[in-house]
Amino acid sequence: MRKENQSSAPKFLLLGLPIRPDEQAIFFTLFLVMYLTTVLGNLLIILLIRLDSHLHTPMYFFLSHLAFTDVSFSSVTVPKMLKSMQTQDQSIPYAGCITQMYFFIFFTDLDNFLLTAMAYDRYVAICHPLHYTTIMREERSILLVAFCWILSCASALSHTLLLARLSFCADNTIPHFFCDLAALLKLSCSDTSINEWVIFTVGVAVITLPLLCILISYGRIGATILKVPSTKGMCKALSTCGSHLSVVSLYYGTIIGLYFFPSSSTSKDNDIVASMMYTVVTPLLNPFIYSLRNRDMKGALEKFFNKAKISPQ
Repeated sequence: MRKENQSSAPKFLLLGLPIRPDEQAIFFTLFLVMYLTTVLGNLLIILLIRLDSHLHTPMYFFLSHLAFTDVSFSSVTVPKMLKSMQTQDQSIPYAGCITQMYFFIFFTDLDNFLLTAMAYDRYVAICHPLHYTTIMREERSILLVAFCWILSCASALSHTLLLARLSFCADNTIPHFFCDLAALLKLSCSDTSINEWVIFTVGVAVITLPLLCILISYGRIGATILKVPSTKGMCKALSTCGSHLSVVSLYYGTIIGLYFFPSSSTSKDNDIVASMMYTVVTPLLNPFIYSLRNRDMKGALEKFFNKAKISPQ
């Protein structure tokens, strides 16, 4: 097959979602509402944490970064998808495609690392409550977040630089609604063995290891909670990590359920559905989980709206 590099084939075509033309308007409206709710909900979490002094703790510091990541994560793919659905223009420039892929990987990895940092924070709070303020001091919290950002950047950059060296064939059609790394590798005419090796090794590092750390943290938390003599104390301990555990279950449950236990539909459709789940649905549900299951967030939300009602008077 004839090879073409990015200078002679400057655009890719995104096929988008597997929906019929007569359903485009319905799904456009649905995804637009979901995206706006995601952005407003997560920005509200960031605002509440910023305004309420009671939320100036390591847990909510991590949560504010997670909310920012969720907004950015959805913004990497959803606006382009909505534009394509509205204008029927499915093309994306080579540079735009590579950029989108970089930020998609970056925010995916950042989500994983932030959830791990939050699990560590809950482990220290429940298993070592007397030393919590000493261990989770402000400097360490900032260092953990900076470490998450640096690791995510390194991971995304490694995939991007390796992809940039490849040549692409005449077929530039991507059967996805965004520039997926696996789909791009299938379009390449170059040897992709190094890329696939890095995907496997780095993938283990950024998905499996964080999940393992989270499971170990909650294993220790569970063992500590079982030692609590009173039911009231047990419920209080569980309430401090219930929201985070719900988000972890939703995020990793989606990935495990759709990739490791696929349904009878084609694997291509599974990839699209899985991507929709953790780029649109999970960031959408996170604000509701933290606002409905978290007493501190509910209190901050009530105070915020009460001030909003009083201020015009």
